[in-house]
Amino acid sequence: MAAPKKYPDELRERAVRLYRESDPRPVIRQLARQLGLYHEALRNWIRQDEADRGQRDDRPTTSELEERRRLRRENAELKRANEILKAASAFFASELDPTRRRS
Repeated sequence: MAAPKKYPDELRERAVRLYRESDPRPVIRQLARQLGLYHEALRNWIRQDEADRGQRDDRPTTSELEERRRLRRENAELKRANEILKAASAFFASELDPTRRRS
């Protein structure tokens, strides 16, 4: 289970929008202080927004991150199912072949 978010999504969206729509661009540290945020949190939000808008190539987009998380969960579930099936097949194979040595 994921940790609870420290900042609400509305605050995140508002902070990124303020940064993006300001001319000239404010200093991230000062804007974060005015909004009561940790400056690195705001910097990461801005970078992620830029990636989502196609302005950065050094980070995956939010949809790519969500897809990656979904695939990792699915992969873990499939591995668990595979282990269960292996154990069940070994159990039933030993039940069906009584001449086979049991370990």
